[in-house]
Amino acid sequence: MTYPLNGIAPLSHLGVIRVEGEDAAKFLHGQLTQDFALLGMDQARLAAFLSAKGRMQASFIGFKRSATEVLLVCSRDLLAPTLKRLSMFVLRAKAKLTDATADYALYGMVGDAINSVAFSAQPAWTKDDYGSATVVHLYPADGQPRALWVAPVSEAPPAGPTLDPALWLWSEVRSGVATLTTPVVEAFVPQMLNYESVGGVNFKKGCYPGQEVVARSQFRGTLKRRAYIAHADADVTAGADVFAASDLEQPCGIVVQVAPAPGGGVDAIVSLQIAATQDALQVGATDGVAITLAPLPYPLLEDI
Repeated sequence: MTYPLNGIAPLSHLGVIRVEGEDAAKFLHGQLTQDFALLGMDQARLAAFLSAKGRMQASFIGFKRSATEVLLVCSRDLLAPTLKRLSMFVLRAKAKLTDATADYALYGMVGDAINSVAFSAQPAWTKDDYGSATVVHLYPADGQPRALWVAPVSEAPPAGPTLDPALWLWSEVRSGVATLTTPVVEAFVPQMLNYESVGGVNFKKGCYPGQEVVARSQFRGTLKRRAYIAHADADVTAGADVFAASDLEQPCGIVVQVAPAPGGGVDAIVSLQIAATQDALQVGATDGVAITLAPLPYPLLEDI
């Protein structure tokens, strides 16, 4: 059964980091997994901030407000520690990082509701400006286009039918593009969440923390884990271990992101050992909750 995804929802679970200054884009280019040096005013970037070991500490949707100002949208629970860590690397760069969450309103738009603002859906990571408002087009969910609306809090909210925020969170899971949150910090290299397949990694750009680990995983064909969409009839939580029924001693994956499914139970993004996907799976070893995998809504970039 399909459920209608159409409307506009406030996104209180997200926050905004503002990066201002002559070197704003250059600074981010040297810290994140995507290319910010060539970021155009009509583009956005999915990107990750990694530890030196290549593990994801935060994920962002980033875009320029002007030639000297970049906004990074991330999970609000990770904003403060991420802002602190990123600021440590500014050094002599002409860039200032601040928490701008209170300055901006964020809304998610899905389905035909996008047309009331952006006229039509566009490919993912396309960006349009409408006065002081910015619309970033995202990956679709269940065939429905999705977009992020960001504007100063003084702007009127986008007009259109109201969408329950819980349905927006479900659409995030169904899109297959994970947003990192506190329970799974440093649990993954980007490819474990398919970031190289959804525009989150640029393999041609210069150095950034963790780059060697990311490149080695890709070019040596050593990718052992991928992200999948799963359904469970009972609740599961982000950060919980996933086990194959044939081996309840060693976990084969982790729950990344969860949202209630409108038809009952929950849908989740899970990161799993590829070899385990053919087995019966459950969250938790004792009295585990069974999960079933669904097809990914996008193709995976083949190992190089």
